Amino acid sequence: MKLQLNGAPLDSDAPTLAALLEAEGFGGAKVATAVNGSFIPASLRASHTLSSGDSVEVLAPMQGG
Repeated sequence: MKLQLNGAPLDSDAPTLAALLEAEGFGGAKVATAVNGSFIPASLRASHTLSSGDSVEVLAPMQGG
């Protein structure tokens, strides 16, 4: 299916947000996620199914002062 990952087009067979994160190398990382502009908590990623055309944002926390 066709997705957008952080604004870039992506062709993926990942059925869930958790599977997509694992496939794209974010599996063990502490990140925040959103699908189509809605925040998806880590506890719901495995049950959040993806559909063709979804826009996924993956954000890593930043440190600073």
